[in-house]
Amino acid sequence: MIEILNAEELVRARAAGALVGDILQALKTRAEVGVNLLDLDRWTREMIEEAGAESCYVDYAPSFGRGPFGHYVCTAVNDAVLHGMPHDYRLADGDLLTLDLAVTLRGVSADAAVSFVVGDNPAVEDLAMIATTERALAAAIAAARPGARIGDLSCAIGSVLSAEGYPINLEFGGHGIGSTMHQDPHVANDGRPGRGYTLRPGLLLALEPWVMADTDELRTDADGWTLRSATGCRTAHSEHTIAITEHGAEILTLPSHGRG
Repeated sequence: MIEILNAEELVRARAAGALVGDILQALKTRAEVGVNLLDLDRWTREMIEEAGAESCYVDYAPSFGRGPFGHYVCTAVNDAVLHGMPHDYRLADGDLLTLDLAVTLRGVSADAAVSFVVGDNPAVEDLAMIATTERALAAAIAAARPGARIGDLSCAIGSVLSAEGYPINLEFGGHGIGSTMHQDPHVANDGRPGRGYTLRPGLLLALEPWVMADTDELRTDADGWTLRSATGCRTAHSEHTIAITEHGAEILTLPSHGRG
């Protein structure tokens, strides 16, 4: 299913996106050395409920997971990269943490992710990997306009990632979003320009470049959800939900203070 939102639905999409951006910013501020991942999950639940929104994750039970996810935010640490299930773990100095969040507010969903290093001693290679995913995301957003093709966005992402030597996994990538979190079209993190669905105003896309430092192979934790690099290498993941407008792409999931 591919949804095209009308003007009133786009107003609600902006509100959902701002909420996601604000919660992620608050969690990033609180994610200090010694903080438990379960506390981050609890704080997420409280902020979602206070806003009158709904979690896209807590009851989510797709074919690639083991039953309902049961938590409110994905917390992927170090070699974990996607669908990181919160568990009893206290953050350590130098941990590379990815927070991935999706909520529905007034019938419209938004999805975003941010990676950062906890504490005061980030490894240079971790910062470089995070920056590469952010540049890849920016390149895809710059390519997103009416008349462009999904392959144009995929190619933009893949060109940045491959130029820095990162292997690219095509099992998981970006996606359409709207009244539900995961919709068509799929946006792979590499591809050929001029191919795939033609972008139209009113389309929402969640774009999410992610990489693992030295492999494109994943393994699944015993929890049935958390995906890790097969080699144990570090990982990074950046994501925004955008709306295609007449003039290009509008980023919906920036925090409120980063707008305008």
